[in-house]
Amino acid sequence: MPVADSGSSSDALAAQQLAAVRSLLQETVASNRFYGRKLAGVGCTAEPSSLADFSARFPFTTKAELVADQAAHPPYGSNLTYPLARYTRCHQTSGTTGSPLRWLDTAESWSGMTDDWVEVFRAAGVTASDRMLFAFSFGPFLGFWLAFEAGQRLGALCFAGGGMSSGVRLRLLLENECTVLCCTPTYALHLAEVAQREEFPWDRCRVRTLVVAGEPGGSQPSVRRRLAEAWRGARIFDHHGMTETGPVTHEDPAAPGNLRVLTGSFLAEIVAPESGTAVEPGMEGELVLTTLRRWGSPLIRYRTGDLVRGAPEPGPVRTLVGGILGRVDDMVIVRGVNVYPSAVDQLIREFPEIAEYRVTYDTTDAMAELSVEVECSAATAAALSHRLHDALALRVPVTEVERGSLPRFELKARRWRRR
Repeated sequence: MPVADSGSSSDALAAQQLAAVRSLLQETVASNRFYGRKLAGVGCTAEPSSLADFSARFPFTTKAELVADQAAHPPYGSNLTYPLARYTRCHQTSGTTGSPLRWLDTAESWSGMTDDWVEVFRAAGVTASDRMLFAFSFGPFLGFWLAFEAGQRLGALCFAGGGMSSGVRLRLLLENECTVLCCTPTYALHLAEVAQREEFPWDRCRVRTLVVAGEPGGSQPSVRRRLAEAWRGARIFDHHGMTETGPVTHEDPAAPGNLRVLTGSFLAEIVAPESGTAVEPGMEGELVLTTLRRWGSPLIRYRTGDLVRGAPEPGPVRTLVGGILGRVDDMVIVRGVNVYPSAVDQLIREFPEIAEYRVTYDTTDAMAELSVEVECSAATAAALSHRLHDALALRVPVTEVERGSLPRFELKARRWRRR
């Protein structure tokens, strides 16, 4: 299926996506036991007449359903459209928001997702003349492998940074004059911190672009500023995706801080988390995705748990303003105030002198409390406490701790702990 042009009119894009939804249903429902049962159970036997009809009649898919299906039909579940012999890849989710899922892909699905990653890199200005360091361990998660293969397909010289310490990765980056770094925002900041602490010859750094993902920070202004300063003015380019879906968005080159949906591969909807009804254009809600090209293990109206805000424009969702704003299931309530970790992170990142932090959410007493530990001076800790109070209308104790005493993270940072 050809990828829809992001510049298409709303009507043309809607027509393309409706045709893709119909093709997905025709290919998968008859042979996919998971969706065959699920859709027949709610009477979804006729193909949708429009995208509005699709959203109105076809049910959501949740991660809890998929986890239960894999438990009932181990090891891969019944969300498989083809015989097992046709599948060539197996990856799994991180399990940071629940039980991990195993996910199978056919060669065709894998190739399509690699094409999507190539589109991400091209939007970031990456070319065949670049040298790319992929600074993460190549474990069972899907994104690492896809990104590496996409870099190769693009023709760039690719360096796998798995199984290396931060110091070894920095030497590899400098000695090979790498121009593009792929990692999480947190790890990019950590690498720059290690380079400064161990006095690496930073004047030899040739990195001009950081392609970051895995955390909301890549679209947050305060995090982007810190990354650009740490990496000598390099361009910060955000992207997001999931093992269940593959790459979903990339930064809008014309509007950094916003994400463009890969509309040829995904039908995106934004719904109210509580009711599941569509929100008005420009309003915040939960991102729901239908995979238009990943037929081997499809997802139909999958509730991602990501909080986003669409652009105030009619027609299919194309742009997520401000990137990923947070997680529906991450919100905590402190003295009647809804607090999202991503909002706290953005406030803390306004202080470049803070090297690392940790938040404790304490529910041992009748009234939940937040407290923050930060690697910085007492004066900065006091300033942060005032900033948190002004922004959240909460008194949040902030304590300074010794530099280097808090955990560092290579993958998704886990800075919040509960008591």
